[in-house]
Amino acid sequence: MSKALPSIARCLSLFDEYEMLDNIRAHSILVAQVATSLIDALAAAGKCPGPLPNRQEAMAGALLHDIAKTMCIKTGCHHAEVGQQICLELGYPEISEIVAEHVVLKNFPVDLYQGGVFTAKEMVFYADKRVLHDQVVPLSSRLDYILKRYGQGNPLKEKFIHLNFQRTVDLEKYLFGFLDFTPDEVGANLIAIQGILPAPTAK
Repeated sequence: MSKALPSIARCLSLFDEYEMLDNIRAHSILVAQVATSLIDALAAAGKCPGPLPNRQEAMAGALLHDIAKTMCIKTGCHHAEVGQQICLELGYPEISEIVAEHVVLKNFPVDLYQGGVFTAKEMVFYADKRVLHDQVVPLSSRLDYILKRYGQGNPLKEKFIHLNFQRTVDLEKYLFGFLDFTPDEVGANLIAIQGILPAPTAK
């Protein structure tokens, strides 16, 4: 049975429907660009023995991962949980799982990652940690921002953030073992999303 995946045009229409702020739209589009560029790079490298992450699923999951964020900024709700429910009600169960886990992955199967098996969910989770607002940044920069915004000087919150971020660091290590460039070169290896963003000019 095929998955119900929204097109890029449908995702962009949902941006309007859910009144996403411009900065959140820009962030979501760049996360989609990073996630799909990494999948294309995995394909080009040819080092993964198993199936590659579903590109359309990663694209839609990345575009919609913050679909509820504008609403939750206003109301204080949990944007991953509300976004999950929105995608379920829209009839996109696979995308709802990506949205639900884009902040924290429920499972972290090291044996699969060591074997080069990654899903759209992990690609969106990682790509989201590489994009600060509308810029591709190192994980350390994203961690600094998250600690400042969400840690709020609370030792327990900061401990949880560090633990979750260690998974991102570990995932990066496994992922780039199957790629032909380093994490520092992600920004120079972005591929255009036709109709949304051009590929950046290499410097």
